[in-house]
Amino acid sequence: MSRLLPTVALSLFAAGCATLSPERGHAELGALVQERVSVPTGWEKGSPPPEAVRAHVLELLRDGLTREEAVRIALVNNPSLQVEYEELGVSQAELVEAGLLRNPTIGAQVRAPNEPGLGLSIEFSIVQELLDLFMLPARKRIARQQFEADVLRAAHEALNVVAETRDAYTAAQAAERLLRYQAQIVAAAEAAATLARMQYDAGNISELDLGITQTAWEEARLALASEELELVERRERLNRLLGLWGENTEWTVSEALPELPSEEPGLEHLERLALRRRLDIDAARKEVALMDQSVSLARSSRFIGTVEVGVSTERESDGLRFTGPSLVLELPIFDQRQALIGRLEAQRRQAERRLTKLSVDARSEVRMERARLQTARRQAEHYTKVLLPLRRRVVEQAQLQYNAMVLSPFQLLDARRDEVQTYRQYVETLRDYWNARNALENAVGGRLTDEKGDAR
Repeated sequence: MSRLLPTVALSLFAAGCATLSPERGHAELGALVQERVSVPTGWEKGSPPPEAVRAHVLELLRDGLTREEAVRIALVNNPSLQVEYEELGVSQAELVEAGLLRNPTIGAQVRAPNEPGLGLSIEFSIVQELLDLFMLPARKRIARQQFEADVLRAAHEALNVVAETRDAYTAAQAAERLLRYQAQIVAAAEAAATLARMQYDAGNISELDLGITQTAWEEARLALASEELELVERRERLNRLLGLWGENTEWTVSEALPELPSEEPGLEHLERLALRRRLDIDAARKEVALMDQSVSLARSSRFIGTVEVGVSTERESDGLRFTGPSLVLELPIFDQRQALIGRLEAQRRQAERRLTKLSVDARSEVRMERARLQTARRQAEHYTKVLLPLRRRVVEQAQLQYNAMVLSPFQLLDARRDEVQTYRQYVETLRDYWNARNALENAVGGRLTDEKGDAR
């Protein structure tokens, strides 16, 4: 017992030295995100001051908004993501708490004699739960794995926000371009309607032809209003992701929707790449390992009850003082942690099922998004190689025949309007391609190539 007390005291002192670190967890999360999307979170040193975040956002918005700048703003300023970041502080506190011993308890008893003239009997005691000392390493190991899993989950949410931001930025780019094309269609329809009115007044066309032309113009105007609303909706979706409000929502898109890349990276073996790189799957694996250790710890300690050791001192009424150690043992006769072990085993099976589900879903997502990407690319290439050249050729021929007074101006305007409509459809397909590529990158947990430059 004389050796045990210094050991307990030393453990108490060491456990009391555990502290919270602002950057713990955030640095690891930032490294995971940086590795996959090449953009920092801005939270690598912990929660940044609000004024620093505002200044950073204003600087990024100063000269228009690029795709990468949108991602940078979202990673540092997205409200939902900030909640996830702050959750790491809660998780770290739980990790520190797991490394602390329970506080010792101090007791005192004062007893008065039943005869006058005698002094009081006073007893003091200090007691510490000893089982904590032996369970501390395993408990800290489990808590550390839980913290690592929480970091992975937070990083996975950050990557989801990156994917949503890229998707929303692409949608805003496409909406601006579609609005311009729709304005051209309205201008062509208005010109046709104006010409039709002049020819109707001159008696050259029927009222039916006039009505058809005017109807087409009015429908084009309604479609333009819908495109204007669509652009507002796309911008507001991006504003929510970036956490912007007030004057900061007046940003301008400074990058045009890019054309198709000349070639695609290898799309083979992406399922294997996803299982290796996706952070939600990695977190699920750690959860299974954590539950394994929890079950093992509960089983190994099921026949060990609480152990309380301490020192008590008592002063009798006649002045005599008695000092010595104390020991209290719990006898695990009735409760041998059967319920706890059963719950932990069920939770372990749940964790295994979640891991299986995530793996199956990840493979399916990769296959689906790869198919979407390949289909969108084929469609976009068909527009650029076949449909758009055909439309341009039709307009050229219509212009030649109009110049030769073989074709009416209405037919020429219809040809130009059809050409613009085909360009609109191409932009929509191009938007779908970039969204599919973005979704595929998110499905594999980052870029479509690994660190060696291929998808293997």
